[in-house]
This record gives sequence, C-alpha cells and structure tokens, in this order.
Amino acid sequence: MTVDFEECLKDSPRFRASLEEVEGDVTDLELKLDKLVKLCIVMIDTGKSFCVANKQFINGIRDLAQYSSNDSVIETSLTKFSDSLQEMINFHTILFDQTQRSIKAQLQSFVKEDLRKFKDAKKQFEKVSEEKENALVKNAQVQRNKQHEVEEATNILTATRKCFRHIALDYVLQINVLQSKKRSEILKSMLSFMYAHLAFFHQGYDLFSELEPYMKDLGAQLDQLVVDAAKEKREMEQKHSTIQQKDFSSDDSKLEYNVDAANGVFMEGYLFKRASNAFKTWNRRWFSIQNNQLVYQKKFKDNPTVVVEDLRLCTVKYCEDIERRFCFEVVSPTKNCILQADSDKLRQAWIKAVQTSIATAYREKGDDSEKLNKKSSSSTGSLESGNETKEKLLKGESALQRVQSIPGNAYCCDCGQADPRWASINLGITLCIECSGIHRSLGVHFSKVRSLTLDMWEPELLKLMCELGNDAINQVYEAEIEEMGIKRPQPGQRQEKEAYIRAKYVEKKFVDKDSLSSSSPKQEKKPSSKSCKVKRKRLSFSKRGSGDQVEVPAQSPVKSNDSEIQQSSDDGRESLTSMVSANSFYESEGERQDSAFTDSKQPNPGLQLSRASYEKNLPKMAEALAHGADVNWANPEENNATPLIQAVLGGSLVACEFLLQNGATVNQKDGRGRGPLHHATVLGHTGQVCLFLKRGANQHDPDEDGKDPLSIAVEAANADIVTLLRLARMNEEMRESEGLCGQPGDETYQDIFRDFSQMASNYPEKLNRFHQDSQKF
Repeated sequence: MTVDFEECLKDSPRFRASLEEVEGDVTDLELKLDKLVKLCIVMIDTGKSFCVANKQFINGIRDLAQYSSNDSVIETSLTKFSDSLQEMINFHTILFDQTQRSIKAQLQSFVKEDLRKFKDAKKQFEKVSEEKENALVKNAQVQRNKQHEVEEATNILTATRKCFRHIALDYVLQINVLQSKKRSEILKSMLSFMYAHLAFFHQGYDLFSELEPYMKDLGAQLDQLVVDAAKEKREMEQKHSTIQQKDFSSDDSKLEYNVDAANGVFMEGYLFKRASNAFKTWNRRWFSIQNNQLVYQKKFKDNPTVVVEDLRLCTVKYCEDIERRFCFEVVSPTKNCILQADSDKLRQAWIKAVQTSIATAYREKGDDSEKLNKKSSSSTGSLESGNETKEKLLKGESALQRVQSIPGNAYCCDCGQADPRWASINLGITLCIECSGIHRSLGVHFSKVRSLTLDMWEPELLKLMCELGNDAINQVYEAEIEEMGIKRPQPGQRQEKEAYIRAKYVEKKFVDKDSLSSSSPKQEKKPSSKSCKVKRKRLSFSKRGSGDQVEVPAQSPVKSNDSEIQQSSDDGRESLTSMVSANSFYESEGERQDSAFTDSKQPNPGLQLSRASYEKNLPKMAEALAHGADVNWANPEENNATPLIQAVLGGSLVACEFLLQNGATVNQKDGRGRGPLHHATVLGHTGQVCLFLKRGANQHDPDEDGKDPLSIAVEAANADIVTLLRLARMNEEMRESEGLCGQPGDETYQDIFRDFSQMASNYPEKLNRFHQDSQKF
C-alpha cells in the first residue's frame, strides 16, 4: 500500500485516511515480526537442547559399542551409526546457526532500524500537523483592524505550511520505502531459511546414501543372527533339560580334586572360617589350594588372602572338640586355622586334598619347587589386577594389535622381550615396561613414551607407528652392533639395559656414521682397516657400582617392507589441489627443490631430512635425525624452507606428525613469511591444516603478501579449511573472553577437529571433495 504525494500536499481527508490505514498496517507488521523473531529464538534454543540430548544419546551408543568390543558386528555397526548421527548433529548445528542469521538477525534488524525510522517520521509529522492547526486557528481569530497581528499570523501560517509540506512529503516517502522494503526483507530472510533447510536435507541424504549399503548388508546378517540365536536357544534348552535330570541330592560332584590342573588350582570350594578375634565369628569364604598355598577370597575381584604360605610346613586334622559339625583344623608353625565344610564327605575331601598337596610338594625337586613358587607369584599378581587390566586392554586393544602387527614389533625393540605393551611415539618403536621406564628417564627430547593399552591414540599417531617399527629403526640405531661385537641386554638386566639404551639413543654409538655419504647399500661397501679394527673390538657397559660388564648380541639389520610402507603412506596422504594459483606458485619451487636435492655433494643430515620429508620416506627421516639433523633446519636454497614445510609440499600427513613429535616448530616461516599452515592452506591439505591447528599454529601472521591462512582459504573457496580456521579463531576468542586457562576448547570444537583428524587419517577421500569441485569449474 502506497500514499499519493499529491494527496499529501492537499492534506485531504483521503490522505489522512490513507495515513491511518498505513500506520495500523505497520503496527500489525511490527507485532507479527516480533512474534516471529521470538518464536525463532525459542525454536533455536529448543534445537540446541535437542542437539545436546542427541549427543548424550550418541555417547550412550558409543559406550554400548565399547562394551560390545568382543562382538565385532555390534561394535562396528554401533560405531558407524554413532558417527553418522554425530554428523547429523553437526548438520543440525549449522542449520540453527543459519536460521539465526537469516530469520532472527535480518528481521530484528528490519524492526529496529526501518520501523524505528518510520516511528520517528510519524512523530515529526504529528507535531507539525498540530502546529499547522494552531496557526490556522490563530490566523482565523485575528481581527481585521489589527494590522500588525494580521501580518504576524499570516507569516506564521505561511512558514508552518511550508514546514508541513516538507515533513509530510518526507513522511510519505518513508512510508512508501518501508512498504517496498518490507516485501524484500521478509522474502529474503525466508528464502535464506528455506535454502538452509535444503542444504541440511541434502547433506543428510548424501550421508545416509553412503550408509545405506552397509545397512542392507547388516540387515542380511541380522536375519542370519536370528536363525543362529534360535538354534543356540534350542541347544541351551536341551543342555538345561539334561542337567536337570541329574541327581543333586548329594555333594559328590564337589569332591573332586585335580593334582595336575593346568591352572594350578588343586581344589576349590566354599568353607566356613572361624575368625581369630575375640568373638570367634564364622564367615563363609571361597577357598582354594593352588601353587602349594591355601588361600581364600570373599569376592572374585578381591585379592586372595593367604592362610598358609607353604603347605609342606603344616598338617591337617579333624576338629571334634567344638560344637559345630564337619570342622577340621590346618596347623602351621605360625598359626592355626579352623574351617568347616558343608558335609562330612566334603570335610574328608578337603583333608585328603591338603594331605595330597603336602605329599606332592615334598616329592618335587628343588628346581621344580622354585618354578612353582614363581608361578604362584605371577598367578597371584594376575588375580590382583586381572579385571582392571582387562578393562584397560579393551581401551587400547585395537592400537596394540595394529602396532604389534608391524614387522619386529611383537618383541621389545631394545631387549627382545615378547608382547611389548609400551611405545616410543617419536621413535616409532615398541617397548617392554622395563625399557619404557628407562626411555622415560632419558627425557621427552629423546623418547616420548605412551602405553599401547592404557592411553588413547590419535589416528595420525597410530598411523605413524605403523609406518616405522622396530625393524626399520634398528636398521639405523643398531647398524654397527654386529661389526662392533655388541650383544643386546636380556630381559631383567636393568643396569645393562640402561647403559645400552643410553648408548643407543643418546650417544648414538651404533649408528653407521658413513651411511649418509655412501651411495651404495651398506653390505656392498668394502670394509676399511679402521672398520676391521672396530669389528675386532668389543664394547662393554659397566654396571653402576660394580666392575661387571655385559655384552649385547649382534643383530643384523632387517629391511622394512617398502611396499607396505608405501601403501600405508598413500592411505594417509592427501592429493594436491588443482588450483591454478597453487600450481603456479609451487611449480618453480619444485624445480629448485629437485636441483637442490640432487646437486648436493656434501652429506648434510638436514638436507637428507628435507629430502626424505618431501618424499614421504619415514625410515630415511629417522636415519637423518639419528645422524644429528636439525629438525628445524632451514634450506637457504629453498627460501629457508624447513623439513616440516617440505613434508607439507610432499602431501604427507604422517611425515608432518613425525616431525612434530620430534620437536619441529609449527610456526617457523620460510623466506616468504609462510609457515607450514600457510603452505597447507594454499595446497588445500585439510588434514595437515587440522593437525597444525591442534598443535597451536598461529593463523594470524600474514606472509610477505599480507595474506593470512584464512584469507587464502576464502579466496580459494575451500569450505573445509575455512571452517577449521574460523572454528579455531572462535575457540581462541572464547578462551580469551572466558579465561579458560590452557583448556583446549568446548566440546563441539573438539568433536569437529576429532572428526577431521579421523577423516584425514582413515578416509582422506572424503576431504578431496574440494579438489573435485574445483576441477569442475
């Protein structure tokens, strides 16, 4: 509805009626918009509450998946479903953010700005209208014989009419502009809101389209599971019926004992035990004869309490001088223990079991006795921590299996003990618990120790462990032990181990110093006179406080499986972007890089580290570090590019993780003022950007062109990297405003970065959609 300017100049009743209708319409519009904005706020808050509740539900699914870790079908399906539902929560969060911008922000801005201008114009119009009416009345009331008053009233009326016309025309203009803008603002906000929903449902459809084949396969498996469950139920019912037909009137089934039991338990069962306190109370406990000891437990998780340390030093007899029936007494040099069975047959069985155990222990030889004692000690230890260890193993079971499957990782890298449960993440090796303690004492600048079963493993770190391994690292750090006549320390030799490990990793005595300068494999080199002397020489490690020496057995280096390393490296590597700007920028640098790598004549550990980082060759990188390469070495022929920048140019996420674990500076820049984060952004390496942001990379410093990583990503239209950079900035601002001293960020921030890390390491093809989209245009 518009108001005519001509009617405005006439100030006719038609004009006044139009104004009254328009003003009423604007008032209704304001009420409707305020109501809509309030409903939008309620919807957004309710949606966020839904996302929080949904996230808690998903955590419950993940807990159930972890609980079902013994069932691979349930664990895999629940994990996939929870990941998909988590993606939907992320899509919901994006939808609510876009709704807040399109509905709440735009309409509130329209109400507060445009409608406020309308109200101000209305006030001015009403004020000048009143002044005009007063001037007309005053002009009409002046008498004609008072010439002075007539002129004054006429002048006031003329000025008032002129002011009225200007303000009325402005008011009408404001009304017409408001009526026109009202349509565009409402349609614009609603169209943006509907496009947000369109994107949300498209994302959900794409997500579940990828999941649908797995769901169909799972449905087929479920049908078979139902058939198997019915079959198993029938078998259980048949066993139940068979057992029920047995005679349970006597305790004959409980009278058996086994001298040659594989678990070392001679006999076990419930007995009443009389306490040694003043009240002489009786308590029912689970007793067992195992490993030449009599022990009991109240609950299965409780540590066993030893009643008799050595059954050879005790005797057993009937106890008929107390009121209770079926009692017998175990007499030892230190104390007596009165026990009660449930029947006379059980009492006789326990007495015979104790007597037989005593006789068996006396017949055994001394060596066999020591072996049994040792077995008893280990068995007791396993009872103490068995349940807790089982729970912790489930936590890192996948990491342990994957890492130990690498060649050489099934044994400790330093002493050869089987089934190592610890690892050095910057060296990429597995360790036994004793060697891990020695590595921890070296300091984190030499070795960073982590448990394979107790700690949580990031995907990029687990992939790093699978790229190296004990065989590959020992080819570097134990390259000379055979020629030097060194022998490895054996498990249990603590002082020898400490001396050997310190010589191996700190002093690097066994590293082949000539391997960098040699152009042919080591086994083809002709031994020099100096090496022959060294070969005849024996290296010894002195024990602390004694003159004893230990020799470590020589170990021939084992080649790592190149094909396997190449395969795993390719899995975690992101393809280079096809952007014209990125290719044009790096084309000349690639030529200079090849020439710098091939033209070098002097063996330079830093140059080898840069070359290996670019070529994604982790064993060669480890070899360069073993030869003293500076992990932050800047190549003057390559714009002072560091090995970490070369790893970015090579496109390997695992190489970047390896350098960071070994002390690489994440913010060190090259000659153009670009750090690793700049280069990863230019090349579109989303996984590397995520890794550097997690490691505290500074995204605010511009390069020599004045561009920071965010502006580069925006220009390249890389949505994934823009999202990560903006999330990191929002997290920094939130931590600064809320004073979160050192905390990593809120839960949404951590979940999104965790998802990107998982995709970069396990599903890199999902992060290649930017490159595919850029190739279409």
